[in-house]
Amino acid sequence: MADQALEGSNPVDLVKHPSGIVPTLQNIVSTVNLDCKLDLKAIALQARNAEYNPKRFAAVIMRIREPKTTALIFASGKMVCTGAKSEYFSKMAARKYARIVQKLGFPAKFKDFKIQNIVGSCDVKFPIRLEGLAYSHAAFSSYEPELFPGLIYRMKVPKIVLLIFVSGKIVITGAKMRDETYKAFENIYPVLREFRKIQQ
Repeated sequence: MADQALEGSNPVDLVKHPSGIVPTLQNIVSTVNLDCKLDLKAIALQARNAEYNPKRFAAVIMRIREPKTTALIFASGKMVCTGAKSEYFSKMAARKYARIVQKLGFPAKFKDFKIQNIVGSCDVKFPIRLEGLAYSHAAFSSYEPELFPGLIYRMKVPKIVLLIFVSGKIVITGAKMRDETYKAFENIYPVLREFRKIQQ
């Protein structure tokens, strides 16, 4: 949480964030290879914070409180860690899970740690005309309000997906580095301003 508190109190770097808005990171998905075969049943029986239902899903689901995250641990030794709010906390959590597995008697290592997806969000604080945006950016947009209330905008560079809601709330997903999240938002911000809904 430390880095988030700092973000709020520091003035925004307008060179990096010309809009004056810094998207908040909501979820980091990372993967790591523990590089050993695992007995999932044994892990589930010995670890307090683990559940395993092989009929439903082929992995042990393990949770820790600090940093608040969930890990999916597979018999192959591959692990997915979700729920962290920064890259640092994602790696810290993954290391904690690896240590838990080691303590249960497996020769777990910590190989090929990689951030797979960063989800960020922000609020531009004005409503957006989604129909107009979808029409004028048809190549990138899919908007079917009866299926999903947001407009799905697939940006090419950086390769990011944005969910844009009429309220002005934006979700940014698909980044592997936080700068891609920031860049995608700065790219879309002038477009959002162009399709700002004028309040009657």
